[in-house]
Amino acid sequence: MTQQGAVLQGYNNELVKCIEDLCIQKEELNRQIQQAEEEKNKLQHEIQVLKDQLDCVCENLAQKVASRNELDKILAETEAAYMKILDSSRTLLNVLKKEVGSLKHTPELKTN
Repeated sequence: MTQQGAVLQGYNNELVKCIEDLCIQKEELNRQIQQAEEEKNKLQHEIQVLKDQLDCVCENLAQKVASRNELDKILAETEAAYMKILDSSRTLLNVLKKEVGSLKHTPELKTN
């Protein structure tokens, strides 16, 4: 019976050692989980900061694109008006040249 008690005591010691090892593993795993949660929270905060920055940049970009589109419209209208002025100037010049040319053929303007 003593031998069985010694075997039982050996099993008990081994069982206690396994439980202690499992407790150590659990503590290490808890430490790793806590580190991972801290890293996750840090990354989520960084993501939120970047999202806020992205929203700001997108809003700014949209305003700049709208301004550029308005400038493109003004520029196109101005260029079209300028082309009309050039066309009118050319027409006026041609009319003036014809008038001056016809005046040269009138007898009163001929010089002696």
